[in-house]
Amino acid sequence: MTRTIVESKTTTAIIGFDQPFCVIGERINPTGRKKLAAELEAGDFSTVEKDALAQVAAGATILDINAGVVYNSNPNPNETEPPLMTKIVELVQGMVDVPLCIDSSVPAALEAGLQAAEGRPLLNSVTGEEERLEFVLPLVKKYNVPVVAISNDDTGISEDPDVRFAVAKKIVERAADFGIPAHDIVVDPLVMPIGAMATAGQQVFTLVRRLREELGVNTTCGASNVSFGLPNRHGINNAFLPMAITAGMTSAIMNPCALPVGPKKIAEKRAEVEAAGIILPADMDDETFCQMFALGSTQYRAGKEMEAIRAANLLTNNDPHGAAWINFNKAPAKEGEEGRGRRAGSRRRR
Repeated sequence: MTRTIVESKTTTAIIGFDQPFCVIGERINPTGRKKLAAELEAGDFSTVEKDALAQVAAGATILDINAGVVYNSNPNPNETEPPLMTKIVELVQGMVDVPLCIDSSVPAALEAGLQAAEGRPLLNSVTGEEERLEFVLPLVKKYNVPVVAISNDDTGISEDPDVRFAVAKKIVERAADFGIPAHDIVVDPLVMPIGAMATAGQQVFTLVRRLREELGVNTTCGASNVSFGLPNRHGINNAFLPMAITAGMTSAIMNPCALPVGPKKIAEKRAEVEAAGIILPADMDDETFCQMFALGSTQYRAGKEMEAIRAANLLTNNDPHGAAWINFNKAPAKEGEEGRGRRAGSRRRR
């Protein structure tokens, strides 16, 4: 069985055909998050800290670390991103025990992350582009780390799944030339939006099976891409992930958290309940109210996608005795009941 080993200083995560599905938390990434980007430029890492703890608490097995901020004060990421990557890696691994995924398009930032990371991180990523192959593969060999291989090359992203498979095969073969084994390559076959390409789901399921059977590699994807531009994206994601798992996909880069319900939504629902003549206890707190009326939670919790993944693990016999499923479905502790909100087993910041 193919197994990709990713490690922190104290914890091992295994991506494998015979393992529970591996969730790589994507939230520590300023792309498309203007508030986070501004905070990072100002040296404020409070959102990074919150996202790290919330994702691990929600069930992330690995945390993706991306420091791709284009500073207003200095638009050259080759200068700004490497030291920022070092800072975030050191901060996050001082807070949580899970392994990291070092994610950047800037070569110097990749190496900075590898130098700062404890254990054996996952590197994200190499493509079939010649320039990228020539830089990243020696880096993978030098630091003896596994790598995400994205199925696009100098011609771009092909809509033809056979072309994307050929790119993945090329990367695996080139990696072998450097002495990098197939079990250290996690292929991203590129999930297309189903709204733009009706066969996108079928394509990725077929591709994953081929990658597993013909190349013997583990796979990953940006899970939310499949639902881009469509309503009720969670509903699509919740169906897609178990189907991808049964096709052989072994990990996904995704958000494991459901965002907390804000006071405005709670107030609107309370007004609706009162207008319907429903009398609630005067001392009912917002968290109890949210759970009673299926609003979600006032705290960060595991998202519905995590529920679908846990169920798929159980149904594919990758959850011995259903222990993880039972634990996942325990009533969450209220704020203040877990040692001032700290996740059990997490380390204090250094």
